[in-house]
Amino acid sequence: MSKNVFVEISARHLHVSKEHLAILFGEGATLTPKKDLSQPGQYACEQRVDVVGPRGTIKGVTILGPTRPSTQVEITLTEARQLGIKALVRESGFIEGSEGCTLVGPNGSVSIEQGVIAAKRHIHMTPEDAAEFNVSDKDIVSVSVHSQERSLVFGDVVVRVSEKFALAMHIDTDEANAAGLSGACEGILIK
Repeated sequence: MSKNVFVEISARHLHVSKEHLAILFGEGATLTPKKDLSQPGQYACEQRVDVVGPRGTIKGVTILGPTRPSTQVEITLTEARQLGIKALVRESGFIEGSEGCTLVGPNGSVSIEQGVIAAKRHIHMTPEDAAEFNVSDKDIVSVSVHSQERSLVFGDVVVRVSEKFALAMHIDTDEANAAGLSGACEGILIK
């Protein structure tokens, strides 16, 4: 059984808590939407911060809104090496035991003890999508993508099902580069 799924490249970004937003951008600061994302209610913000690790800094990392209960930084494994951080491959929100970093904004800085991850490749689905694809939440599938010279099959893709989602697979820029992708494409889900 195979079905097409939209594949998007998710570049480095972070999610911030209200507490950390106030430290980084000043008391009473709110996130300013710049661009809506494919997932309903999610957006890229005007606000950016620098991410600092033991060996380097990545400047101007985009914050995604809305705020979350915990601050989380999502980078590629290549970027983690540049920072001197061992980023664990995790689903978004699962930051327990991960390494931390320092975030620097225009109003202040925050050192987080944990929260730096490389996001596990995943597919967002509604319950209706999951029924159509004959998969369930937390299933692990593969997705084949075609490119001019580097087509490949992504394994270990976790299915995430919620009524709040829109159908889309997310890979990071390291993964997109490995497949020779420069923008969104369609993939084939292989169960």
